[in-house]
Amino acid sequence: MREHIESLVEYVRYLKELGYEGFPMPAIAAGTEGADARLQSNRALSLKNIQLAVSDCSKCRLKETRTKTVPGEGSHSTSLMFIGEAPGSDEDREGRPFVGRAGRLLTDIIRAMGMSREEVFIANVIKCRPPGNREPGEDEIRACSPYLFDQIDIIRPRVIVTLGKYATATMLGLPPQMRISDMRGKFFSYNGLRVMPTFHPAYLLRNEKDKRLVWDDMKLVLTELGRAAPTTKR
Repeated sequence: MREHIESLVEYVRYLKELGYEGFPMPAIAAGTEGADARLQSNRALSLKNIQLAVSDCSKCRLKETRTKTVPGEGSHSTSLMFIGEAPGSDEDREGRPFVGRAGRLLTDIIRAMGMSREEVFIANVIKCRPPGNREPGEDEIRACSPYLFDQIDIIRPRVIVTLGKYATATMLGLPPQMRISDMRGKFFSYNGLRVMPTFHPAYLLRNEKDKRLVWDDMKLVLTELGRAAPTTKR
């Protein structure tokens, strides 16, 4: 536990060296009392600092066309994380992930699992909208994905659900030409965490017959999390 806290302190120091100010340095108290509370506080602080870094990011050409950055949102202590591809027009306007039609479907899926958006963490590989909702470029993924990997390292969820081919390819180190239909329904591993690939909600809006496959995947996720899996979608 102490090692985790110390690593978070080092991360905050790193951000201060980059010029981010206005946040206190977390203190490390002796002993173990309150260690979990300090860890949760430092997780929240570290995620906030990633949000600040994303908001001022100029690592790729998307900085020229974005309206708002979309760093991600949700619980910093969750056991479940959803990762999509990139923000769309609604997300670019609001600065929040999955708030358009596909986002409402994802919210429905999360609720059917017996959870709320606030109980999970939702993010994208790319934190800025590609113009015209085009697919993200390899250079954009290379520039932006470290923010996502840092978020995962801070939260350490038990299960990550990757939505669509770009999220799955990024997390598992695969070419984006891979087929979700060949990957879904099986758990993979990322740094000791369980990864479940499944179809993106935007795909489901065009292919409603495959909603049942995603629900099958979510029941496997619930079982992995030790939660009761409903026999039918609510």
